[in-house]
Amino acid sequence: MPEGSLEAPTRHPIDWENPEYFEGESLDNELRRIFDICHGCRRCFNLCDSFPRLFDLIDESQTGELDSVSSSNFGPVVDACTLCDLCFMTKCPYVPPHEFNVDFPHLMLRYRAVEKRNGQVSRNKEQLSNTDRNGKWLGYFATLVNWSNKVGNKFTRIIIQKLIGIKKTAALPKFYRKNFTARAKREIPTINVNAPAFGRKAVLYATCFVNYNNPQIGGAARKVLARNGVKTEVIYPRCCGMPKLEHGDLEAVAENARKISKEMGSWINNGYDIIALVPSCALMLKFEWPLILPNDENVKNLSSATYDITEYLVNIAKKEGIAEGLHPIPNGVTVHLACHARAQNIGAKAAEMLRLLPKTDISVIERCSGHGGSWGIMENNFEIGMKVGKPVVSKAIEKLPSVVVSECPLAGMHILQGIERSVKEADKPIVPQKVFHPIELMAEAYNLRS
Repeated sequence: MPEGSLEAPTRHPIDWENPEYFEGESLDNELRRIFDICHGCRRCFNLCDSFPRLFDLIDESQTGELDSVSSSNFGPVVDACTLCDLCFMTKCPYVPPHEFNVDFPHLMLRYRAVEKRNGQVSRNKEQLSNTDRNGKWLGYFATLVNWSNKVGNKFTRIIIQKLIGIKKTAALPKFYRKNFTARAKREIPTINVNAPAFGRKAVLYATCFVNYNNPQIGGAARKVLARNGVKTEVIYPRCCGMPKLEHGDLEAVAENARKISKEMGSWINNGYDIIALVPSCALMLKFEWPLILPNDENVKNLSSATYDITEYLVNIAKKEGIAEGLHPIPNGVTVHLACHARAQNIGAKAAEMLRLLPKTDISVIERCSGHGGSWGIMENNFEIGMKVGKPVVSKAIEKLPSVVVSECPLAGMHILQGIERSVKEADKPIVPQKVFHPIELMAEAYNLRS
């Protein structure tokens, strides 16, 4: 049986509306089929903790083969998957159209969907995935919440760990009383009518993270686009559903997809491009939603009209030309390519965008940070995530005092914690104050400070 294929990888629609999708025996048969293929290949041993757990299970079994491994032991393998998609995108030689038809991340998703259907998802996970409710209510008490969430606040963080299961040493994002959509109504940037791309129109899909936790990213994106002649509107109907997807709640994801894609349809019909400000959300709109709702025309239209923010700036640079006025970034830039940006199969757009900066050295890191959404902050996962992200941290430290950026804001926080740990152990004085989003650095290079 040959490995690999000359054809481009493809993904099949997720068959979640078929009752067989949730049948335990059918799922177990598919787990065993794919796990046996992975056991014979093992190319993914160093990507995340799922594969070492699987291989240890098999190697330590009575026969050294999958036949002597109980299905009841598969849970930890699934739990270690962050749905980063790197095994599918970069390692596996057996992805479709290969006849082995291996899609490991979507198999893990199916397992979690069955757990969700059977009521086996913990209440804490359910509550953490309600990002719109959490962002709205915690934003009202932002000062108190941010004080409580500080890693140095040992009293409150111990309580949070015991009640919710979030590791007391894991850095958590801030909340803002005035979110991005509220700011956008008052802070309207002036459009540069002399820019080569003047005339473009785009909707910024705020995403739950930018809206509630990091409005600076949205502000920077809007200013950079305005400098490049792009008129923008900020729209946020609701979360894309990625936090729900992580826990297998496909029905909730489908509901969000239907409502958001319907609302975005009128903007698309009026000539607006759609820009997602976080790679995970761009991935949902462009790829995951069409696999969950393959026959929904609104979802199809939105998928074809959506860009990642870095992808969009590169598109402007290639088609019309980037606006003048960029300045160099002293000491260069080290850019971490987020897993969900790589999974969009659009190339290293963050690095390509940053290479538009004059006289600025750009270094690229193409490894998983180990964060994985809410996965990496949980008590049982945080140290595993730090271990997975160690190669990223080592490369970033090697390039200091270069400015460090990551397309994924949560990955950026995780990387910064890793740098702080490693630098402290090595007794080195250089620690970056922040890991930026690439669009924030573009705003800085245009002197468009927030």
